[in-house]
Amino acid sequence: MRYAYFLSCINESMTREVDQSLHLWKKDLDLELVTLENGTCCGGSNLDYVSPDHFIIVNGRNIALAEQLGLDLVTSCSTCLLTLRRAKHLLGTSPEKRELVNAHLADEGLRYEGASDVKHLLWVINEDYGLERLAGKVTAPLWGVRFAPFYGCHILRPSSLLGRDNPAAPSSLDRLVEALGGSLVEYGSKNKCCGFHTLLVAEKQSLAMTGNALEDALRAGADYIVTPCPLCHTALDAYQDRALSGRAAAGNIPVLHLSQMIGLALGYSKEELGIDRHMVAA
Repeated sequence: MRYAYFLSCINESMTREVDQSLHLWKKDLDLELVTLENGTCCGGSNLDYVSPDHFIIVNGRNIALAEQLGLDLVTSCSTCLLTLRRAKHLLGTSPEKRELVNAHLADEGLRYEGASDVKHLLWVINEDYGLERLAGKVTAPLWGVRFAPFYGCHILRPSSLLGRDNPAAPSSLDRLVEALGGSLVEYGSKNKCCGFHTLLVAEKQSLAMTGNALEDALRAGADYIVTPCPLCHTALDAYQDRALSGRAAAGNIPVLHLSQMIGLALGYSKEELGIDRHMVAA
């Protein structure tokens, strides 16, 4: 399987362990990722509101770079996923926006055609590679380990743009945990917001949302939270002490990236997977 790989800003800085762990085990799955070295920051959830034209040009170009390679575009960041898929949707429904983007891409010899799909790593593992096939690669099954899957918003909502999981009852990450031998705990926060995107403007409310999810997972008896989103990971891990301060639930809970959970089941050590970079020890 061969894909263009979108470098997300947070995985180049705060959560480098996502790509560190992914690039460690991708060879075990014969997964080839062609990094878009000339790609540009997607602008997160802000650029569309600040400058809609820059949003569509930047992200149209990112997708056009994958099209130039003849590959679908994969990201391991849920916010990048939503941003890129929103741009693809707008370009697919507006000839005027395609004309605007292609006028800017012409100087680079690029053209947006809409041929490349935009996927999250979780979708590639579940749908393209297949969980039964992945289970056959497991060398260190996660037997006896209880996981609380935390999906976050940007891989679920709006379903009109994302369209894989039912936002009210997602299951793709749950099925991945089980394929790796892990156990699931049931808790109500799995599809809730982590609070990350309001952290700078409404810190108290943001930390309350983060604390709700952490406390919910602790009360359910989870050993780990696992998430496909590096921004959710940052909120749940780096802000955990503050988010749980004053809460009734005792202790703390380590938070794994999706790529680290897969790496553990494929036999790699916590050090190799960068788990020792987290704020909450695992």
